[in-house]
Amino acid sequence: MIDIAGAVTAEAIDEETRDQPEPVHRAAGVGPVAAHYGDPMREQRTLATGVGLVDRSHRGVIAVPGEERMTWLHTLTSQHLAALRPWQGTELLVLSPHGHVEQHAMVAEDGETTWLDTEPGMTGGLLSYLEKMRFFSRVDPRDATADHALLSLVGPEATGALDTLGVTGLAAPDVVAVPGPKFRSGELPSRPSVVYDVKPLPVGGWARRVALGVDLLVPRPAMAGVVDELRGAGVPVAGLWAYEAVRVAARQARAGVDTDHRTIPAEVGLIGSAVHLDKGCYRGQETVARVHNLGKPPRRLALLHLDGVTTDQPPAAGTPVTLDGRTVGFVGTAVHHFELGQIALAVVKRNVADDARLMVGETAAAIDPA
Repeated sequence: MIDIAGAVTAEAIDEETRDQPEPVHRAAGVGPVAAHYGDPMREQRTLATGVGLVDRSHRGVIAVPGEERMTWLHTLTSQHLAALRPWQGTELLVLSPHGHVEQHAMVAEDGETTWLDTEPGMTGGLLSYLEKMRFFSRVDPRDATADHALLSLVGPEATGALDTLGVTGLAAPDVVAVPGPKFRSGELPSRPSVVYDVKPLPVGGWARRVALGVDLLVPRPAMAGVVDELRGAGVPVAGLWAYEAVRVAARQARAGVDTDHRTIPAEVGLIGSAVHLDKGCYRGQETVARVHNLGKPPRRLALLHLDGVTTDQPPAAGTPVTLDGRTVGFVGTAVHHFELGQIALAVVKRNVADDARLMVGETAAAIDPA
């Protein structure tokens, strides 16, 4: 989609951006993605009020075929995958022994292969972990990024736009409510904590309905045709800047950007979507259970409003958040939002009050209590 008129690549704006293909994928022919197509604010409004097509083909894709794939992944990750059925999706985490977030992946199962898509820059780490944990299991994980590309239809009209591709009736995400502390064993159903509806695409691959719209995994040779078909039906394109602004406003944390090496799932809202609290043992499970039962994670995810007076440049990821000169957290993703102005996701200490007068560098910041 980088050849569409007005496209400006993310790496042309920031050479160090995370939103570029991993070197191994670039060498295999995976190209850059667009930050915007000339009018980022209009593109944001389109995603917030209608539907737009976003190129996210820089995300890593791991294919896991093999008859034991579901039970194998079930034992290695935070999600209840043993009962995941064909044409369903969910999310999962790989945690450290101390319960810190190491990997996050979106999941789709097509009856023959479990597909995992990950943040750019994290594919190699996840694949390496899976390969080390194969032992004698009948599974064969591989990097499929060079063969498959992820696109996203984002916005309230996403499922309607999907009709153009001959896919209808995708159900809304089915989410299990997070139980309170010290819930009874067996209280939660033996299924993923969130189930996303998945349906096959006529060109191959699949469509998966998620919170922000519909993800499309397509074979790379078919990608241009899918894009042309959607644009021909009147679906406008939007860049990653617009997608990120919508994601931040929705308070969806992004692994590796809105997390650090100490982040645990309860701090950044990943319990409801990527963790099953009653599935049994997996690496890091003790920390997850202890924190949930106490009900007091040490930090929390907050949406910050930045005053934008001293600078109109959003702060870089990792910029400290301070209160009375003391560091109380860090900024993850910061964006210009078409309605909210400068906003950012930040991880801050749990005891920071909602009305605290915070600083991010030289910029005043306030927590959105909603």
